Amino acid sequence: MANFAWFGNKLQHLCSCLCLKLACFGRSIFNLLVCFYRHFLFSMKSFTIHVVYFVSLSFLGFLILKVLKPRTESFEPRNLDLLFTSVSASTVSSMSTVEMEVFSNTQLIVLTVLMFIGGEVFTSMVGLHLGRIKFRRFGRNSSSANSSNLGTSSSSQDKIELGITGGPDNDFHTKFETLDHHTDEHLRYRSIKFLGFVVLGYLLVINGVGIAFVFGYLKLVSSAGNVLKTKGLKSLTFSVFTVVSTFASCGFVPTNENMVVFSKNSGLLLMLIPQVLVGNTLFPPCLRFSIWVLGKFVKNKAEESDYLLKNTGEVGYLHLLPNLHSSLLVVTVGGFILVQFILFCSLEWESAAFSGMNTYQKIVGVLFETVNSRHSGETILDISTIAPAILVLFIVMMYLPPYTSFLPKKENDEINYGLGQDDVNANTKSKKRISSRRKVAVLENLILSQLSYLVIIIILICITERTKMRDDPLNFNVLNVVLEVISAYGNVGFTTGYSCKRQLKVDENCKDKWYGFSGWWSDKGKLILILVMFLGRFKKFNMQGGQAWKLF
Repeated sequence: MANFAWFGNKLQHLCSCLCLKLACFGRSIFNLLVCFYRHFLFSMKSFTIHVVYFVSLSFLGFLILKVLKPRTESFEPRNLDLLFTSVSASTVSSMSTVEMEVFSNTQLIVLTVLMFIGGEVFTSMVGLHLGRIKFRRFGRNSSSANSSNLGTSSSSQDKIELGITGGPDNDFHTKFETLDHHTDEHLRYRSIKFLGFVVLGYLLVINGVGIAFVFGYLKLVSSAGNVLKTKGLKSLTFSVFTVVSTFASCGFVPTNENMVVFSKNSGLLLMLIPQVLVGNTLFPPCLRFSIWVLGKFVKNKAEESDYLLKNTGEVGYLHLLPNLHSSLLVVTVGGFILVQFILFCSLEWESAAFSGMNTYQKIVGVLFETVNSRHSGETILDISTIAPAILVLFIVMMYLPPYTSFLPKKENDEINYGLGQDDVNANTKSKKRISSRRKVAVLENLILSQLSYLVIIIILICITERTKMRDDPLNFNVLNVVLEVISAYGNVGFTTGYSCKRQLKVDENCKDKWYGFSGWWSDKGKLILILVMFLGRFKKFNMQGGQAWKLF
């Protein structure tokens, strides 16, 4: 018995040592992962982080969609089409190569999540919170360094990375100098923290209110609810999917026909129009207004609100524009909508696309179409049936960045995309630093403009689809290809589709499908369009590309 007890004690001691070793090993692995995360977060460039994020998100979405079963067993999308759909959802492009009603309710939920976390408002909010972590880390290091080196020059200040900007050489967060005064630095930190929660609240409230209104409309208006019943779609899934897609400027709708089946439901269209605007082109002025309101009515937030509204350059958040720029942005967006509205009404008022609709429904429909032409891509009609002049105008609207505005240029001023005067000065200093590094300068000289990349891509598509462009010129014409490419690059989703009736050589096996024109392209063409969608999602990093080329 004594030997047995001795053996039991030894075994217990051995197990305790083993557990201790495993715990130490686990802590070591955890610390290693934390170090890797910090290195990834604080060392990698903004562009690299964006590429890793969206590529990983797209492939993860593809794997989940692949595992889940579609609604019908008779048809299962190809792997390339599933990857295309996942990329389209995560980059909020809404380009489609399969009909939406093929996907099951669970797959629709997955696509909803991809659109939500791939939207610009969400990713910029994540950038703000990560920037706040960096601010706190580097700010403490800066404070301790200043306290131990009181005699050093204030010119050698630390650099802090914060909000996202559109400069070509910026990291994931804008670099700016820390202030000498601890109180000012602390105010900046509190203001950035406040801004992060304002964007989060904005994201949740706008989506929540939109979902509630759309769901209530579907329950109260039988004509809209019956459409979903006949298609076997759940009202709640449709409401969440559509509102998230609209706010994220994606344009996906669970129905095959997009919003065509709701063309006469003017109330539903009017609910979605504000979602399109506040989630994209009018996000900066709405954000400023939200900050101002919270500063007025939320206790102890007036100081942070005032700092954010007056120091947009130091905050460095791309979507927080100066007051003048925000005001002019509202005017510019309204002007673009008005021009499109007038041209659309003058050319298409009596067209077959609006047959059976009264005057009120036509006005709302045209307004819905013109608002969506910038970035959302939802439609109530067949784009291929409208006048070529309107298609060309749509191409221009899709190409323009979301915050394009008429901003008068003063003497010796430089206007940058999404930046205030403080941001311009920061960009100027950044350019001076880069010019001293010859290798970086050489690489920058090789960067082409966005328009140059698009021309190259259109040429490549015309090469890959040259056989179809020869045999089926009415469907595969250059204008349709250009619209599809610009739509993918602008992350819009407008498409002319494909019609078997337009075939010159009639194919008896051809069946019209409710998906985009790119769904009829070759696999090579689809792969190129996937790259275009990624390129469009990262275009803010190349807003100043092609400066080495001088046109005289």
